[in-house]
Amino acid sequence: MHTCLVMPLVAIALAAYVAGLFSGFADSLGFAAAVLGAAFVLGARHEYVVGCALASLAAAGCLVARTARSSDARCLTTVVHLESVLLLVPDSVGPGSYARAQIEQCASDATVWLSVSRGVAPPGTITARGEIFSTARGILVQHASVTSVAPSPRNLNLVRWRAAAGRAIDRSFGGDAPLVRALLIADKTELSPEVRDRFAAAGLAHALAIAGLHIGILALSMRMALALLGVSSRWSEVATVLTIVVYVAAIGAPVAAVRSSAMLVTLVATRLAQRPTSRWAIVALGAAQPIVAPRVVLQPGYQLTVLGVAAMVAAARLGRRLGVHRLSPVRRFVIATVIGTTVATIGTAPISAWAFGRVSLVAPLSNLAAAPLLTLAQPMLVFGLLATPFRSLASFIADAVHPLLSALDFVATWTAAIPFASLNVAPSLVTAMIAGVLSISFIVACASRHWHPPAIIAVAAAAVLLWLPAAPHGAGLVELHVIDVGQGDAIALRTPHAHWILFDAGRAWRGGDAGRSTILPYLGREGGGALDCFVLSHPHTDHVGGAATVLHALRPATYVDGGFPGPAEAYRASLDEARADHVRWVRAHPGDTMSVDGVSIRYLAPDSAWTARLVDPNLASVVALVVYGDVRVLLMGDAERPEEEWLLAHAGAELHADILKVGHHGSSTSSSEPFLAAVAPRLALVSVGAGNSYHLPTPSVMHRLGAHGAQVLRTDRLGTIVVRTDGHRVFVEAAGDEWELGPRSPPPSAGGEGPSNAP
Repeated sequence: MHTCLVMPLVAIALAAYVAGLFSGFADSLGFAAAVLGAAFVLGARHEYVVGCALASLAAAGCLVARTARSSDARCLTTVVHLESVLLLVPDSVGPGSYARAQIEQCASDATVWLSVSRGVAPPGTITARGEIFSTARGILVQHASVTSVAPSPRNLNLVRWRAAAGRAIDRSFGGDAPLVRALLIADKTELSPEVRDRFAAAGLAHALAIAGLHIGILALSMRMALALLGVSSRWSEVATVLTIVVYVAAIGAPVAAVRSSAMLVTLVATRLAQRPTSRWAIVALGAAQPIVAPRVVLQPGYQLTVLGVAAMVAAARLGRRLGVHRLSPVRRFVIATVIGTTVATIGTAPISAWAFGRVSLVAPLSNLAAAPLLTLAQPMLVFGLLATPFRSLASFIADAVHPLLSALDFVATWTAAIPFASLNVAPSLVTAMIAGVLSISFIVACASRHWHPPAIIAVAAAAVLLWLPAAPHGAGLVELHVIDVGQGDAIALRTPHAHWILFDAGRAWRGGDAGRSTILPYLGREGGGALDCFVLSHPHTDHVGGAATVLHALRPATYVDGGFPGPAEAYRASLDEARADHVRWVRAHPGDTMSVDGVSIRYLAPDSAWTARLVDPNLASVVALVVYGDVRVLLMGDAERPEEEWLLAHAGAELHADILKVGHHGSSTSSSEPFLAAVAPRLALVSVGAGNSYHLPTPSVMHRLGAHGAQVLRTDRLGTIVVRTDGHRVFVEAAGDEWELGPRSPPPSAGGEGPSNAP
């Protein structure tokens, strides 16, 4: 078998077992049958007995996963009926936190989202009391009040060491400390959402999570430094391993760093013993954790580490076949980096899409520019951390590394600003599985001399992925997409027969706008379809910024506007574009109604007599009520309290809604108590930019929404939010998870005070 010539049998055996685990956790008989069949065929091409053994391993993995899945289901069924739950949080949480956690009360690795309203807790075990909802992948604890129990006894010393390292970094690195914390101890809690977002868009998010890249750079630097000091190769290997072990322990032993260190130690041990082994066997050793902890295969960190390392090994083999090693050092470095980052980007793209909802398209370019900066900065940062007891030396190193960190941030900023630098995606399970076949086949094709069969499989999978968005969508569901455009609004409504109505078009900036960078790509990925109507709530740039681009590209039949003149250049550009493309301009009046595929859109405001005496466009926002079956959605634009009072006086009976798009991004100027009492929403959606300069949403508004029993979701914490309904039931999709919306919750504590802050 050709693959066995590249990959040792132990690695293939582990791959079969892991694939079986995935099929068991997916709970798909078709997937399981495909995995067993593929394992048998793959092994039988070598020997019949090998085929049977691989199929048996895949079957064993499937059975283990199904058993674990049943245990998880029992655990979650118990948890959702509890008043409080014990959780393990890896970082500090407090009011406003929206964090992942693990359930301590059972062995489940199900996704747990924790939305904190009250209390502060350090890393470790906490008690969370709140509204517990069941989701597709786990649970959501909303309006949580948290209390620290104790740091987890399993990693008490590691937590303390990591906290001490963080304090040392803060003392030595000053303004660079948040980025240094991420690069050295994988602590991103102090890193602004804006920085994290641009590193993710640039394809550099891996730099902020300690894994193989950081361990490799540190090991290489240690070996080079010891070689310059005249230390023998044997002793430099030993010293490097000891340094890596101490460093990983000192930063709290992140699992990805432990896996990478295990691979490095194994590689060094085989060299010292003069028993060189296949790099695939070393990858298999680092990936062997599921043998004792099967649920780990569901963790994005495990998947990214294993696929990333496998992709780099495959890229090295591909580079050798292409003759890269015969080039000059500079050309060899550049081409090898491009090949490595391209293979790693494609290889890990399905995991990034599934876990984080984003795929970077500029990763090869950004990594080419960032690689030398990281190579120089990483060892300096480690030495700076070790030198913290010596203040003068630590300060000297911090000053020396500052230009490198600034340059790294510049690379992230510059590449993230390139049009279509990254794609925001929301893959289904089927799409993710097909993409996984593509990435694995692509990696095998890069690694194998006989690359044609896996390349054909990869091309076939890519063709299916390209076809899926264009495939007919089932009728009967209405979807509301609150698209994450940063600080602004863009809300797309899709009817049962794939007609779109777009409410607002996000912001604009010098040289670009949200229409071009986000909205058009997003609608295309969601299957396209006709844009029947564009509705502008009001002429502020954060709502009309991308309108001209959208109108020119999609040419809707109608442009609905409140008719309140605004000074924004983007507003005038949108009107000019509508005129040039023969898009009919219509002024919204209270009582006007349009219907598309059974979806009714009724405009409640603004009234022309009301707007005649206004000077603020926010107060003339178009307010739309969307009705499908029994489900009602109220879209408020940037309406503020005076307009809310007008609505209460003139349309009070119509304001009740299941879903509220919160007015003015959660500003204190909107969402008054009488208005929320009239709407009584079950779900409140806040479209707001991460780390925005307006400090929105306002805590008092989040408090009021929670106090009125609404489940609150924000784009700055979750990215794009999708709500689907058949006219009776409502399903919410956010942050890669999905759940059914329950009835409106009672106030957090009847007769008592509500939470001081909300998610």
